[in-house]
Amino acid sequence: MIPTLETMFQSTFSWSLITVFLSTLLAALAISFNYWLVPGGFAWRKHQNRYKHHAKLPGPMGWPVLGTLPEMGSLAHTKLASMATSLKAKRLMALSLGTNRVVISSHPETAREILCGSGFSDRPVKESARTLMFERAIGFAPYGTYWRHLRKVATMHMFSPRRISDLESLRQRTAADMVRKTWKEMEMKGVVEVRGILHEASLRTMLESVFGINNSCIESEREKVLGDMIKEGYELIATFNWEDYFPFRFLDFHGVKRRCHGLTTKVKSVVGEIVEERKTCEKLVGQTDFLSALLSLPEEERIGESDTVAILWEMLFRGTDTVAILLEWIMAMMVVHQDVQMKARQEIDTCIGRNSHVRDSDIPNLPYLQAVVKEVLRLHPPGPLLSWARLATHDVHIDKVLVPAGTTAMVNMWAISHDSSIWKDPWAFRPERFIDEQVSIMGSDMRLAPFGAGRRVCPGKTLGLATVHLWLAEFLHRFILVPAQPVDLSECLKLSLEMKKPLQFKVIPRYS
Repeated sequence: MIPTLETMFQSTFSWSLITVFLSTLLAALAISFNYWLVPGGFAWRKHQNRYKHHAKLPGPMGWPVLGTLPEMGSLAHTKLASMATSLKAKRLMALSLGTNRVVISSHPETAREILCGSGFSDRPVKESARTLMFERAIGFAPYGTYWRHLRKVATMHMFSPRRISDLESLRQRTAADMVRKTWKEMEMKGVVEVRGILHEASLRTMLESVFGINNSCIESEREKVLGDMIKEGYELIATFNWEDYFPFRFLDFHGVKRRCHGLTTKVKSVVGEIVEERKTCEKLVGQTDFLSALLSLPEEERIGESDTVAILWEMLFRGTDTVAILLEWIMAMMVVHQDVQMKARQEIDTCIGRNSHVRDSDIPNLPYLQAVVKEVLRLHPPGPLLSWARLATHDVHIDKVLVPAGTTAMVNMWAISHDSSIWKDPWAFRPERFIDEQVSIMGSDMRLAPFGAGRRVCPGKTLGLATVHLWLAEFLHRFILVPAQPVDLSECLKLSLEMKKPLQFKVIPRYS
């Protein structure tokens, strides 16, 4: 059948309508994408319009609405380092995490401006951290009189040189217990999975440091409950929660808030009971544990009961994780690099002899052992990204670029410690680099600041290092660590940068 002229006209008209519709739709999508896709992501659009005459920050455009959230997984530190390099934004890079504006430094100079600047004196608080009471403890409390008082109390009664020295016998007893458990597991299984041993030792040390060595109220059952609560807290803090990135209270799809409220109730009950039991003790003065110190403060310096529970809970929570994770990384490197292990052991033998136990006073005479710890902190910093996030309390300039109030600022310490323009052969495990050059890791040298820097530097860094050095030296003194299988050094960023798979190895005892 031959189409008529009218039919052909109708068909042409229909196609014209479809073409106009598609063109309009594509134009609308283009305009929409132009709105969402700006350098740094859509969270920066309002800022860019408001400060048109200021220098613009480079950054990935990210996804509409989500921004760079899809990249913030278990390898966020490496992905963000690659982004900063490709965009030539190591000094400062802007990005959007949902509706949150974020800047990231991958350079020592801008890292110092963030960590040591007065404009970044607060920390952003995730919903889970707030619900778990950490906003009333040292880690997340707003900068001010209350925070300064907490910091002073913790420095004097938990992390002072005298207090660290008083805890030496506890660290030695724990080290000896780890040695026994390691050999027992080796005899029973033919292989040692050290993660559980290290976490148990760290937990026991923190419990005795915080609540007291002779505190009868910390029986084994309650110790297990506290350990389970800490483990659950780690999982909740590390769980992705949409409410942290979008201002809607109904986005708690994983039930994080509900679970946090449940855990907080248990914390208040268990830790609160310990506090009340300690108050009934006849003698507090002269006790060396942190709880006794808090309860013995003068009336004008006394901390409220609910805040006391929050502070004690934070001490246990933050102190248990880092030491165990760092030691697992160090032992993994000792298994992989037998030459380094042998050299560290020879230094220990020369310093303390065959039958002696390692003491804190021996550590300054073990420079190579300290270099090993530094090199592992460089390659696998425990908190490479989120641990040291800061919040801009007012408009502030970083590297002559205006960063508006309310912006989250992060330092990608992993990116800095793997930068070939800063470190020679950054991917090589070479402790000798810290023998050739003295590099402080306590926060003064931004090339390697695994514990942060500035007023929010980790208060427990000295105690943590004292524990790691002593336990590592005693372990190497008692055992030769040999591979049980190829060691998987894959990383997994949760609350801290962990080994993706638990480390397993064999041990050969050196002395009967």
